[in-house]
Amino acid sequence: MLRPAVVIDSGSHFTRGGFAGQRRPQCVLRTVLGQSCSAGTPWDSGQHGPALHGLNGDWDAMRTLWGHLLCCCLKVSPEEHPVLLAESPSCPAAGRVKAAEVLFEGFGVPALHVANTGLLSLCAHGRVTGLAVEAGAAVCHVTPVCGGQTLRQGTRCLAVAGDHLSGHLRQLLLHSPAEPAALQALSEKALSRLKEQCCYVSLDYEAELRDEGSHHPAMFQTPDGRWITLGKERFCCPEPLFRPELLRHSCPGLQQLAGQSLQTVPRHARRQVLGNIVLSGGSSMFPGFPERMCLELNLLLQGAGVHIEVLANPGRSTAAWAGGSMAASLTSFQHTWMTKGDYQEHGAEYVNVKFQ
Repeated sequence: MLRPAVVIDSGSHFTRGGFAGQRRPQCVLRTVLGQSCSAGTPWDSGQHGPALHGLNGDWDAMRTLWGHLLCCCLKVSPEEHPVLLAESPSCPAAGRVKAAEVLFEGFGVPALHVANTGLLSLCAHGRVTGLAVEAGAAVCHVTPVCGGQTLRQGTRCLAVAGDHLSGHLRQLLLHSPAEPAALQALSEKALSRLKEQCCYVSLDYEAELRDEGSHHPAMFQTPDGRWITLGKERFCCPEPLFRPELLRHSCPGLQQLAGQSLQTVPRHARRQVLGNIVLSGGSSMFPGFPERMCLELNLLLQGAGVHIEVLANPGRSTAAWAGGSMAASLTSFQHTWMTKGDYQEHGAEYVNVKFQ
C-alpha cells in the first residue's frame, strides 16, 4: 500500500514540501542548497539555486535539494511515496523529462504527477476553470484553464517580478532624501522585509504621484538600528507590475497580459473563466494588488458584459502547493499517476504524453 503523496513546489526562491491533505507545507527550503527556513521567512541570499525543474540546467543541485527535502526534512523513504511536482508554466518539455528521470532513477519514487502551478492555484480555490495570475519572485505568469486542462497557447509571461521590484525599490530609495549610509548597508533580506512591510499598490498611480499630500510616509528600522522613511517609494515600487516601462521593459503589464490570455479562451467558456480569476504568488501580496487588478481588468474588458471579481485568498503566496496537496488527496486523482511501470515501459519522455 502506497503512503501519502509528497507534494513539492520548487520556485526560484523557495522549495516547499509536505504531504497530500495537509493545509500548509511541512517544510520550506530556500532554493539554495541546505538552507532551511520557516514558512514566510524572506529570502536573503544573493545566489540563486536551481530554478524550477532545472531551468538553469543544474540538475545535480536539484537532485541534492530534493534529496534533502525528502530524506532530511520530511524523513521519508522516497520509494514509498508518490510525488506530485508543481511545474512552472515556463518549464520546457525537456525539463519535465529530466525531472521524471531524476525522481524515478535517482530516488525510485513509485509514481509521479506533474501539474501546472496555474492549475494548482485554481485548485486551491476549488476551481478547475479560470484564469490564474501568478506573481512570483523571478517571473509572473497568466494561465487560462478550462475543465482542468491548461490552455498553453494562452499562457503569458511577464519578466518583471519580485526580484526586479526589490532592485527598483533600492534605486528609488537611493534617489530619495533618505540616509545613504543606511541604504547602502541594507542587505537583500532587510530590503525584502522593507518591501513586504511598507509597499502597496496604488489604485490611481498618476493621481497619487501628483498629490504629494497623499503620500503617507512609513518608517522602517534596519537591522543595525537606523531608520528609513518611505514616501512615494511605497507605491512606486510595485507599479512596474502594471507598467513595465518604468523598468525599461517594452512588454505589456500584467493586466494587459491577462486580457490577452482571456482572448484565447474558447467563447463558450470565456464567461466562466472571467468569473474565476485567481491571484497567487508572493508578489501578489502587496496591499491593493487585488483591487488594482480587478479595477484594471474591468476597465480593459468593459465590453464583455460581465463584472469581473478577483479571488485573492490570504494564503495565496503558497496557493500552488496548497492546490497540489488538495488535488493529490482526492480519490478521483489516483488514476492520473505516471507509475514506475509506465516509466520502465515507455521511458522518461512519457511524462509529456501523460501530462500535456
